[in-house]
Amino acid sequence: MDAQQRGSAESAESAERGKSAESAERKEIRRELSTLGRLAAPMILAQVTQMGMGVADTIMAGQVGAVDLAGVALGGNLYWPFILLLSGVIMSLTPSVSQLHGAGREKEAGEVARQAMWIAGAGGLLLIVFLNNVEPVYRFLEVDARAIPVATGYLQALSLGVLPVLGYFSLRYLCEGMSWTVPAMWIAAGSLALKIPLNLLFIYGGFGIEPMGGIGCGWSSAIILNAQFLVMAFVVSRSRIRVTGVFARFSRPDGREIGRLIRLGLPIGITNFMEISLFSVITLLIGRLGAESVAAHMIASNVGGMTFMVPLALGMAVSIRVGFNVGAGDLTAARRAGWVAIWLSLLFALVAAVVVYSLRFQIAGLYSSERMVITVAADLLVFVALYQFFDDAQVTAVGALRGFKDTRATMWVAMLSYWVVGLPVGVAIGFGWIDVPGFEGVRGFWIGLITGLGVAAVVLTARFRWLSVRPDRVQRFAAR
Repeated sequence: MDAQQRGSAESAESAERGKSAESAERKEIRRELSTLGRLAAPMILAQVTQMGMGVADTIMAGQVGAVDLAGVALGGNLYWPFILLLSGVIMSLTPSVSQLHGAGREKEAGEVARQAMWIAGAGGLLLIVFLNNVEPVYRFLEVDARAIPVATGYLQALSLGVLPVLGYFSLRYLCEGMSWTVPAMWIAAGSLALKIPLNLLFIYGGFGIEPMGGIGCGWSSAIILNAQFLVMAFVVSRSRIRVTGVFARFSRPDGREIGRLIRLGLPIGITNFMEISLFSVITLLIGRLGAESVAAHMIASNVGGMTFMVPLALGMAVSIRVGFNVGAGDLTAARRAGWVAIWLSLLFALVAAVVVYSLRFQIAGLYSSERMVITVAADLLVFVALYQFFDDAQVTAVGALRGFKDTRATMWVAMLSYWVVGLPVGVAIGFGWIDVPGFEGVRGFWIGLITGLGVAAVVLTARFRWLSVRPDRVQRFAAR
């Protein structure tokens, strides 16, 4: 065989190897899609159903009137940032347990979960005290005075569910770290089934209970949060999660383990807090514009929150997948899982944006019968459609980075994107400090939201791209 023939043969062989490698990569991507889908589908249903309870509160309080809807909105915008801060700290369980699971060390996970519960208990007690003393906050922010009694009554009732919901999160994250996402789905579905009749009872009255309006949403939620914890505890004690030994014995607080969980989880909690509190502060500032503006903003936020549940669940699922693969020593698979999840979230963003934009008036009409509220809310839903792409990409990238236990970088990105960029832009345009014709008022605040989320999406995706090809850094994070 002459040199030319040998060269042709080598070229053909090289091309064949390239095709074979490409085919193998496509097969791995399809396999990852299947695995990620099995993990994410129950989580998506759980998150959407959980969010459905908030939608039920919004719709049913909105039917009472704009003041009750505004009160529930103002209450929720103080409750959720702190719940997500605490649940984010506890969320350090997911990457910790998933890496133990990937390394075949499941029996160590129970002790980690017990220490996380001590964090939940201490933080929960502080939050209960705060929720029962929030009226001065609303007075200071000069929100619509008509909505303050509804907001404070709503939070006082809801405070009865704080410790149970944090206990529920602890057990849920233990299950998810063990790659079992089904229990949360069924519990959330059962909770939504209870939410509507309980709302009817407490909002409108019956069976000897006086009508409470928006405050009744807090009482129904508190009952459900207690039930969620009890059911999850029963499931964990009777399922394959028993292998972790979480209920096998009592553990005193372990300062070293608690410190490790806080170092890993506090940045997760702060990241959650920074994002949700941006929405909350903007809602409180919009409160100066009147109950109708708050109600319209609440509708738009609620719809955005509903669509957000899908990429949020994808982010949680990819955190499990990345953590498992890191524990198993397969960095290539961890990187692949991250990119598959990010592209899936962007595909969903496209679908969600089209649906929200096309049906914006019909969607707004589901929440309120007041013409002014419907008109403003439909206008804001255009912004909701636009920010899908940024919000979905950033939350999925955050999930992938958490799988690597890279939580501090995401915290700083959230802080800068939301509070140094997003909030100042929103306030400046919303209050007319920067003259942008047609975008003053509520619209201006949504411009700020989109700007902050856009910065976060770009930086966090770049961070994942950089970290996923650096094994030394990944192993350093894994040792935390």
